[in-house]
Amino acid sequence: MPAAKSPVLESPTRRNWTWFTFQITLQVVFTFWLRFRARGIEKIPAHGGGLILSNHQSFLDPLLIGMPLTRPVSFLARDSLFRVPIIGWILRNTYVKPISREKASTASIRETVQRMEHGFLCGLFPEGTRSATGQVGEFKPGFVALLRRTSLPVYPVGVAGANLALGRKSFLLKPFRVCVVFGNPIQPEEIAPLKERGREEELVAFVRDRVLACQMEADAWRLSK
Repeated sequence: MPAAKSPVLESPTRRNWTWFTFQITLQVVFTFWLRFRARGIEKIPAHGGGLILSNHQSFLDPLLIGMPLTRPVSFLARDSLFRVPIIGWILRNTYVKPISREKASTASIRETVQRMEHGFLCGLFPEGTRSATGQVGEFKPGFVALLRRTSLPVYPVGVAGANLALGRKSFLLKPFRVCVVFGNPIQPEEIAPLKERGREEELVAFVRDRVLACQMEADAWRLSK
């Protein structure tokens, strides 16, 4: 029997028209309504795969992180969202890929690694759910499986103010200032020793500290004006 063909992947550096249209619209809304600002964008390269890890405050987070960039980010979202009318269509057409909330399947991990090695930036929220307080919660270790299967940079990101603009029980976008900080990349050699079996907790703590530093910087920036 002939070998199964690998799925054809989109360009990892060129945005499709659906995302490009959303991006232009959101830039106007977020800039004026949320006084949205982002810095550290230059730390995200124009080419090459990697894993973006961020704290999670709101459903806005993937948009806030992806909007300032000129290349797409392929976020992972719980599979149940893809069954919601309209939302499911938007997710499928803006590079989002489903993942089980209870347990990351081998297929999901394999596809995510394949996308990163193809040159995509893949995004994940290691807290697993939106923070109830806006503070950075504990990280679930699921992302470690991705780090062990690839040797690509990790890009820590911090979001501040999104929980006030659109909290867990909110349906209307409120005019609170939102800031995002892209931190220095975590190079593969920095975490290579922590990928060894038995050092999972150290690896999770190391990455969380880098994301926490970005979030604290973003929060201080948000409150400075």
